[in-house]
Amino acid sequence: MSSCSVVHLPNGLSLSITPVFGGIAFKVNEMTINASALPPGWTIVIRTEKSHSNTQQDHLSPSHSGASSAVPSREESLSPSPSETLLQDEDTRDRHHHGRFTKPTLNSDCLFISSISLPSSSDFKPAHSPTRQIAMLLYSTLWWYFHEPAPNPYISTEESKSTPDSGKPKGEWRVYIKRQGIFKGKHLIQKLERMGLVRTQDSIVGYEPVGVHDDTGWSNMFASRRTFWQIDPRIFLFKFSPRNVTPHTVEFPISPRPCSTPSGKEIAGSTGPITPPESMKFGISTRHGDPFTSGSNLPTFFPPPPPEFIFTNGIRHPLRQKPPRQGEVFYTRYIPSLGQTLSFRVPFLPPKASITLCNLQNYHKKSRSVTSVSASTSSEATSPNDYPSDLELLSKWMNNPRVNKAWGVAGPQSVQESFLRAQLNSRHSFPAFGCWDGRPFGYFEIYWVKEDALGRLVPGPVGHYDRGLHCLVGEEEFRGPHRVPVWLSSLVHFCWLADNRTETIMMEPRIDNTKILSYLQAVGFSKDGEVTFPHKQSALMRIRRENWEAPFL
Repeated sequence: MSSCSVVHLPNGLSLSITPVFGGIAFKVNEMTINASALPPGWTIVIRTEKSHSNTQQDHLSPSHSGASSAVPSREESLSPSPSETLLQDEDTRDRHHHGRFTKPTLNSDCLFISSISLPSSSDFKPAHSPTRQIAMLLYSTLWWYFHEPAPNPYISTEESKSTPDSGKPKGEWRVYIKRQGIFKGKHLIQKLERMGLVRTQDSIVGYEPVGVHDDTGWSNMFASRRTFWQIDPRIFLFKFSPRNVTPHTVEFPISPRPCSTPSGKEIAGSTGPITPPESMKFGISTRHGDPFTSGSNLPTFFPPPPPEFIFTNGIRHPLRQKPPRQGEVFYTRYIPSLGQTLSFRVPFLPPKASITLCNLQNYHKKSRSVTSVSASTSSEATSPNDYPSDLELLSKWMNNPRVNKAWGVAGPQSVQESFLRAQLNSRHSFPAFGCWDGRPFGYFEIYWVKEDALGRLVPGPVGHYDRGLHCLVGEEEFRGPHRVPVWLSSLVHFCWLADNRTETIMMEPRIDNTKILSYLQAVGFSKDGEVTFPHKQSALMRIRRENWEAPFL
């Protein structure tokens, strides 16, 4: 790996990663700016474990992998006695040797956190739950690890030795978590497994006494890329509340009045996420300023509510949770390959709130330092009239002949206003603007298929939580095959995170739109027939959660 690299976490913090003797050091770059539950730094030990046996064969199905199947026989599934386990562990250590980590491997890397640098208790509240803090460190470490170049996914087995590489079976990208260093704490690995951050194939109770099984049954824990990217980062990433906070009085971004400020009730009653750079820009109290700030030092993630069914136009479907508010940023992620931050937010109405677009461009800057924020504020302080409103942008896009060919919403601005107002009032869909570093580039719609017109045309049953997408890229400079897979896979990523009961995402582009069809297939969608609308013939494209691995980086 390189001598030093920087990784951007979804909560706005960045980490400097530096190789050190015996491991890798992580340092939080914004400790003096933002209150963070992450300590100033920590160190991990990561190595590549080489074995005579091919452990990657464990991922193959029983019918193809023979004795190395991931599903053991009844005799194999029985846990050995403690003495047998100790002998097996000694034999395993003899057959293994550790190599220096240089780049990720498919199934041979292992790591553990060796040390933590804790902040001063006079500056930040101490962690109420050390386990939660360690989980944050592990999540941040995995965020770095799964941003590394992906290894070769193909597995070499005795049966596939004559098969070309492109046709060999594929394995899961996993990294194993060793019960060493910080992870030697009593019941710590068990708690991390309960949180869903680490997994094991040893999904048995075991017949040994509790103490014995705790020592021997938790030594083969791992985290896979597929599972990691389906974990909402708000479960593990949150921020400390500083002991002394003096918020400044500045303009509230959602207010249509340029000189107004939010009242205490408005801020305290806010439930939607506001990104960290936004709270810095507008001086909103960090207690309520963004989705990762927690006054209780507990995660800010809340699972979706249990289902309650209603009828809409004769269709029985779950009662839907309210979508994000106007102007709310509901997804943000730094894209290393492009050097920009991608975000999605709900558009604003009416147009007189266009001042917020000027401010939104400062939300997701790559640099998070106070100096850069101050510099950008002074250098980019431009009249609000220089920035078009969301409605003006949408009107410009819809009147583009290329866009109008697919959407048919061209005309005066009143046409687009009626269109956008209808989308904001929809009970099964909500509109979104995609932004690169805060600058809008396209319009999108995220909807529930069950009560949509598509749900009535899809052959076979439609899942209660299946979602659909509509896409439009309006800015010409942000088109191209290097960007489409990034924002498209990010929309899919959001749908998986928003509700873990969503198993399928659908799209229905017109059958003559060969370009978008090729993009969809590159991201992982597959064609599942055609559907006939009154205004078009569409290809039914689906992607299933079980077949999805990760967003494009």
